Amino acid sequence: MATTHTHSSARLMMAPSVLLLLAWMIVPLVMTVYFSFLRYNLLMPGMEEFAGLMNYRFFLTDPAFFAALTNTLLLVGGVLLITVIGGIAFALLLDQPMFGQGIVRILVIAPFFIMPTVSALVWKNMLMNPVNGLFAWIAKLLGLQPVDWLANYPLLSIIMIVAWQWLPFATLILLTALQSLDEEQKEAAEMDGAGPVSKLIYIILPHMARAITVVILIETIFLLSVFAEILVTTNGGPGYESTNITYLVYAQALLQFDVGGASAGGIVAVVLANIVAFFLIRLIGKNLES
Repeated sequence: MATTHTHSSARLMMAPSVLLLLAWMIVPLVMTVYFSFLRYNLLMPGMEEFAGLMNYRFFLTDPAFFAALTNTLLLVGGVLLITVIGGIAFALLLDQPMFGQGIVRILVIAPFFIMPTVSALVWKNMLMNPVNGLFAWIAKLLGLQPVDWLANYPLLSIIMIVAWQWLPFATLILLTALQSLDEEQKEAAEMDGAGPVSKLIYIILPHMARAITVVILIETIFLLSVFAEILVTTNGGPGYESTNITYLVYAQALLQFDVGGASAGGIVAVVLANIVAFFLIRLIGKNLES
């Protein structure tokens, strides 16, 4: 009886925070759904009218949507490929005994704590600038023609910037998993004649599988909403070459002032993100059970 009373009291104490959280999430979502069914442009105040599914139809049939969807998938896939492979390599490197190991680890992890806007500005002005950037200086040093990365390879440039930010996160998670590996397993494998490659394939990578799955899950959820790096560097251009779905919704809302169309795009983006998250959560659940 006392246990039931305690549970009731706990639920009562948690109720205000839970209700506030639900209101914080549900009210904006309901308003977005409502606006998505309206023909609502900020340049024509007072002219709102019910449009049904017209906004969804225009958004889903717009060629820009398919370009943005492709760019979103390429961005997520490219960053995941770089961060997972690079994270494994850095984790293996940082796991080796070396002088100043603690300082090296801090320096490797540092980029993760830099604001996306700041890191994008650093890459744009100090690294990728075709006149005064570091990459241009290296190209001139080698007798090559400097490349305007953001103009000629906009999506690849965004992938490089975002991967640089998320590589420390992957390294940290994978290094933690690597350090939990029993040394006796590695010593036994060495005694059986296993070389570095065999140990990596048959011992280290299977042990890190769960951590790799966690990295993929968390990064994918955040990478689907990359925005600041695109806004600061390319503005989605040239054309739609570096526009992802998040930036497309922003452009619809704040550049074209089309609240109805942007709301429909936002709902589409939420649905797509939830579909991806659902499959990833099922994947990580199966991985943890095995």
